[in-house]
Amino acid sequence: MPSLETTRAERRARLKRDTARRLRAEASEAERKLWSHLRRKQMASLRFRRQHPLGPYIVDFYCPAAKLIIELDGAQHGEDKAIAYDIARTEWLEARGFHVMRIWNHEFFENPDEVLERIWRSLKDRVSPLPEIREERISTLPQGEG
Repeated sequence: MPSLETTRAERRARLKRDTARRLRAEASEAERKLWSHLRRKQMASLRFRRQHPLGPYIVDFYCPAAKLIIELDGAQHGEDKAIAYDIARTEWLEARGFHVMRIWNHEFFENPDEVLERIWRSLKDRVSPLPEIREERISTLPQGEG
C-alpha cells in the first residue's frame, strides 16, 4: 500500500498537470500569439513548452535548453498582492538557475517584433552556441509533380 505522503505527492502532481492543461486550453490572446512564434522550434531552433509545471509553479513558457522562463503579464499583475507573489515566485525560480523574463501583454501587442528580438537575445546569451538553423527542411511527405 502506498504511503500517505506518496499519495499526496501524486495528487499534487495530478492537480498541477490538470491545471496546466486547463491553462493551455484557456490561453489569453497574448499567450496564443506568442506561442505561435515559439512553437515548433521557430525561435533559434529551440523547443519551448507552455504552461509548464516547475516546482510549485506553472510557468507560461519554458525553454529547457536555456532554462529561460517567459511570463506574459496582464493588468492583474500590477496589483500589490500579485506583485509580491510574482517577486517571490521569480526569486524561487532564479535561485534554481532559471532566468525569468516578464513581458506585459500590452508591450507584446504594441511591439511584438521588439519583444521577439529580446527573447532571441536572451536565448543567445544563455545557449552558446545556438543550434544551427536549417534553411531547408526535409519533407517526409511523398513528392508529387506540380
